[in-house]
Amino acid sequence: MTAVNGSAPAPAEWDAEHAVHAAEAADLVGAQFPALAGAPVEPLATGWDNTVFLVGGRWIFRFPRRAIAVPGVEREIAYLPGLAPHLPLPVPVPELAGRPAGGFPWPFWGARHLPGRELVDAGLPDARRTVAAAGAGAFLRALHDPRLVEEAGAGLPRDPLRRGDPSVRVPMARERLERLAGQGLWEPDEAVTDLLAEGARLGASADRPVVCHGDLHPRHLLVGEDGRAAGVIDWGDLCLADPAVDLSLAYSAFTGPARSAMLSAYGPVNAERELRARVLAVFLCAALAEYAASIGHMAMCRETLTGLRRAVGG
Repeated sequence: MTAVNGSAPAPAEWDAEHAVHAAEAADLVGAQFPALAGAPVEPLATGWDNTVFLVGGRWIFRFPRRAIAVPGVEREIAYLPGLAPHLPLPVPVPELAGRPAGGFPWPFWGARHLPGRELVDAGLPDARRTVAAAGAGAFLRALHDPRLVEEAGAGLPRDPLRRGDPSVRVPMARERLERLAGQGLWEPDEAVTDLLAEGARLGASADRPVVCHGDLHPRHLLVGEDGRAAGVIDWGDLCLADPAVDLSLAYSAFTGPARSAMLSAYGPVNAERELRARVLAVFLCAALAEYAASIGHMAMCRETLTGLRRAVGG
């Protein structure tokens, strides 16, 4: 961030309030889970809200970076063990729940490591994403089964970030797109402008909510070497919401035959739900592109800028 009038730069919204490093992670894990004491600890991934380490080559441990992420970590611990058996793709199942200790102020958890690469890092061209898309569609069909609300999702908050409400997300998307354009990363697109204008006329959905991942974008879909969907990670925004919140993946990550494969595996999506999903796809891609550019993650930046074009395309 740029300093103003010689003052210190304003912190970015993804800056850590407490960034766990490998040595601290090793101390926390070893002290609370003696069977893993002395196991190798390797950085695996960092996001806006959490830092993830691979421990002993078999476990992933997820540590919040910001206080705002703590309720999400607590939801993952509480709900993912009950959700996992209902889903056709692997998801992280917290088996080891860690407590605040040694100066680290928040809970954390450990789960068995899921093989696969984030879609943003897999390098798959659009033409080779059909099988991943079909797997994602079948996964969301199972996750969005209305019966799952009572069986494994009772008590979840209802769309706390209002991601299914285009009247909220449209102005946020416009702000981020303006910043991307100012950085020379994105050239304003009339199709995106028109989509956001159409979406701005919609408010919150009146449809019955379903269990939603809540933040499903190309970083959170894992794919295997064969290009198939291999898992879905990062459930900190797990909630009840309109299915459009997760269906945004169809428009941010896939296009053409791949999108058709995802929607065919999922089931019918009406025009209003599609519009909600496309608007959220624009917002998420713009947010991720801005973040990726700031940390120098060029593969993510390219993927999400391409996602802006997918979101308004066929």
